[in-house]
Amino acid sequence: MITREQIPTVLDHPVYDDHGNKIGEAKHVFLDDTTGQPEWISVRTGLFGTKESFVPMHDATMAGDHLEVPYAKDRVKDAPNVDIEAGNHLSEDEEHRLYEHYGVDWDAAWQQQAPAEGRRPDLGADTAMQTGTAGGDDAMTRSEERMHVGVERQATGRARLRKYVVTEEVQQTVPVRHEEVVVEREPITEANVDAALSGPEITEAEHEVILHEERPVTRTETVPVERVRLGTEEHVEEETVEGEIRKERIETSITDETEETGGTGERDR
Repeated sequence: MITREQIPTVLDHPVYDDHGNKIGEAKHVFLDDTTGQPEWISVRTGLFGTKESFVPMHDATMAGDHLEVPYAKDRVKDAPNVDIEAGNHLSEDEEHRLYEHYGVDWDAAWQQQAPAEGRRPDLGADTAMQTGTAGGDDAMTRSEERMHVGVERQATGRARLRKYVVTEEVQQTVPVRHEEVVVEREPITEANVDAALSGPEITEAEHEVILHEERPVTRTETVPVERVRLGTEEHVEEETVEGEIRKERIETSITDETEETGGTGERDR
């Protein structure tokens, strides 16, 4: 069982169930007004710690830097709602409903709380909230929410590479050659007279010359010209995030007893 001296090591520390699952953070400890010992602890649960569930501290133990309670996480989260702002005390009906939820025997519980008195204590005044250090001091803890901003990565679009074929008209000038007939006449000279007289004197004859010309022809070949791939690059931009956080404020009220009684006295501090 947790003692009053251990309360500072309990508050704002994790609370785990009997299977090692984290339930939440310990926020308030309620003392039994008869015995002065811790009786209930409120655990802040929920996605953003917006709900507080009450857990009995009779069989709770400290394990390193966290508190362990002999109840399953789901059972704690499903505990009856209790308005802890209403005088910082549990009413008899509220405490009765909590005992029933956790399967704690109602009669056995109050007998353990006040065995010496031999009477059933007024449970509506037996649980006072402690939010500071142990020893019953009057310190009040002020809490506030802090906003933590992170980033998440998500897909915003897709990019694809697709290859397709297009046909283009190209022009290129190339020189071409062709042959034309040229009649050459060679006068008879002493150098060629023998060749001129070697044939018959009068006869018919034909001589043929083949003409040639060049024509442009084309052919194609496939050659690699470049390699293309997709990549990504990151750009950092500043973006402002807005949110709401809650803060607790503490006000001090001073009552002048001399005004109420008409006598003299010291001012409450």
